[in-house]
Amino acid sequence: MAGGAAADPEQQGCDVPRDGQAAPDGPPAPSVFNVANGLTVLRLALVPVFVFFLLAGSTGSRSVAFVAFALASVTDLLDGELARRRSLITDFGKVADPIADKALTGAALITLSYLGEIPWWITIVIVVRELAVTGLRFWVIRQGVIAASRGGKAKTLLQVIAISLYVLPWHIEIAREVVLGAALIVTVVTGVDYTARAFRLRRAVQ
Repeated sequence: MAGGAAADPEQQGCDVPRDGQAAPDGPPAPSVFNVANGLTVLRLALVPVFVFFLLAGSTGSRSVAFVAFALASVTDLLDGELARRRSLITDFGKVADPIADKALTGAALITLSYLGEIPWWITIVIVVRELAVTGLRFWVIRQGVIAASRGGKAKTLLQVIAISLYVLPWHIEIAREVVLGAALIVTVVTGVDYTARAFRLRRAVQ
């Protein structure tokens, strides 16, 4: 019970860890200093680098910005996969990973809108949706986890492709507008789906 005295593990039939060793009934918790969390921190560190070169304006700097964005997007794929496969999931990772994702996407969209390349209303819709879904995940975290759906994964992929097409110093207007439009639609639809799932989860445990 929070704030009260801890129950004696021996009275509960539990093995008591001794000499700093983990209890034999489970593996020790992973260290926060692991490769998965390192990739998450790298993604956060790449955000200002990406924004700096995107604002620089030259063809060369746009290419560097694209490389930074692509590298950050790859770390997004790798950190979660490594955390699951190697049992490196930590509380830090649970919080930092979605923050890094939203920081990268949000910074890209806001910067591109500032440069006049993406309408502000599109950026606002996407950023608000991302923040709202993140808030919903924390709102129901005591009841359970809202797993990423196929639509959510498709949304992420479409957003990454759309942003990449806008960052590249090439004139591919139709292609990037079509992909951005698709990303916007999937973003809104999955946002509604996540909201419904969050409320169902809350009701199910009440």
